[in-house]
Amino acid sequence: MTITQLKYTLSVAKHGNFTIASQKCFVTQPTLSMQVQKLEEELGVTIFNRSTKPLQITEVGEKILIQARKIVEESSRMNDIVSEEKGIIGGTLKVGIIPTVSPTLLPLFLSSFIKKNKNVDLKIEEYTTNSIFEKINKGEIDCAIAATPLEDENIIESPLYYEPFIAYVPKHHGLSGKDSLDIHDLEDADLLILEDGHCFRNQILNLCSINDLNKQFELKSGNFETLINLSNNGPWMTILPYLHSRLLSDINKKNLIKFNDPTPAREISIVYSKTQLKLPIINALKSTISKVIRGQIEYNDVKVMSPK
Repeated sequence: MTITQLKYTLSVAKHGNFTIASQKCFVTQPTLSMQVQKLEEELGVTIFNRSTKPLQITEVGEKILIQARKIVEESSRMNDIVSEEKGIIGGTLKVGIIPTVSPTLLPLFLSSFIKKNKNVDLKIEEYTTNSIFEKINKGEIDCAIAATPLEDENIIESPLYYEPFIAYVPKHHGLSGKDSLDIHDLEDADLLILEDGHCFRNQILNLCSINDLNKQFELKSGNFETLINLSNNGPWMTILPYLHSRLLSDINKKNLIKFNDPTPAREISIVYSKTQLKLPIINALKSTISKVIRGQIEYNDVKVMSPK
């Protein structure tokens, strides 16, 4: 049994196809198939049912794959141990990030981090919060930037910054013209919020102290631009993260209204497994973000809303 065989087998399981798996592993399909077959022969079991389309994993194969992931993950940690011991900041770092943070945060730190850490191969992909925690626990990503607290016993949450919420209220809306808003002002407002799957949606629902949709929340969308455009052309308003509000046109910025203190906000953290060993790179990433975010957010007195 070899680590290579386990990696090939995991790739087949992930892609459900030997040909695609071989392409992802940069080997020929016969080579990959032969190595997977050798593993099955050594274990004396069948991991994949090749007679079905799409390919199916056998019951015992599912159990083997769980262990294979652990073995491959632990084997990769040897290089991480050496790097940490030497204080080397280098290697591959797979980072997940929630979609409501990536458009505003990535442009602030990505270029600076890459210039300062030329030996780091940074791989970033957007995921929902639920997917992030699943992928961290499976070892598919090293860390993530997400809204917290989520209180997962296997995950360390290291806060990066607190991002206030700000109301977007067009001139035709009943709340337009106010110097500031109180949370209770939202009780009778026609709010547009993000669709299911976004933790920012949950934070707004918690802000308004309701557990489900009511007549206030008849429309929903997957991005803030749509919510803004709908608000401009209908009887609605919406709520934005502060950094996103800074990207608005000068005309649209006139529709922004702050909340009274303590300002509702979200906590954005870098999260990773308690067993994670790529801490030199993760700490370098955290340091870069902390430096660039300093001075970007003007608020101090905030009330963190739960993303659950």
